[in-house]
Amino acid sequence: MAARQYTSPEDLKGIRTACQLAAEVLDYIEPFIKPGITTGELDRLCHEYMTNVQGTIPAPLNYAPRDHTPYPKATCISLNDIVCHGIPGGKILKNGDAMNIDITVIKNGYYGDTSRMFFAGQPSIMAKRLSDITYECMWLGIMQVKPGAHLGDIGHVIQTHAEKAGYSIVREFCGHGIGKSFHEEPNVLHYGKPGTMEIIRPGMIFTVEPMINAGRREIRTMNDGWTIKTKDHSLSAQWEHTLLVTETGYEILTVSPNMPPPPAFVTNT
Repeated sequence: MAARQYTSPEDLKGIRTACQLAAEVLDYIEPFIKPGITTGELDRLCHEYMTNVQGTIPAPLNYAPRDHTPYPKATCISLNDIVCHGIPGGKILKNGDAMNIDITVIKNGYYGDTSRMFFAGQPSIMAKRLSDITYECMWLGIMQVKPGAHLGDIGHVIQTHAEKAGYSIVREFCGHGIGKSFHEEPNVLHYGKPGTMEIIRPGMIFTVEPMINAGRREIRTMNDGWTIKTKDHSLSAQWEHTLLVTETGYEILTVSPNMPPPPAFVTNT
């Protein structure tokens, strides 16, 4: 199935709005992330901000793809060796905990999806380096996006940069199209060969969201059916933006006042 191409002003306005609201939730929650708070409390704060302040719907809540029980929370908060889909709960943050918070909101039928890395207190040198390299990987992938390029170009630069740093790419999860539904075509792999996979075309909207492990790439699924951890208990990191393919390149849709600046090597934002 070919990827959807969004061209109508109404659709683009709706998706831009949803994406900006998703990023706004991450801006809002950052000051609360400190040792002593629980992941469940962070989720509650995000949920209340979405519903009471933004008038958005948290897309993960009760989301149930085939063979899965409904996801029980409004956000995914993935600590330390959790790769993705960490379910918030009673876990109390301690100094040095590294985490990805993944936010997807629905506003007027449109979806916006983004995630960032955060630290409770002072991170370890290892966790900070992994987060920084993963952030660079995401941006290197985004910089490949332009009409006529291939999706494989994105995965290739991400894999090359991560492996050069001594890290590994999680292969079971990938970026995806998004807009009028949570997950659409295309799949955006974070590994691969240049010049392969689908040709990128104007109007495509998708996420780039590499999941990178400090150790081996193998993963394991926990008994809740959702939480994914590294098999060797090594740290994992992830960053995510949603972007629109324009006639000349890309537009980052998940922008907000307090989002981290791109790395110095990024020339088109």
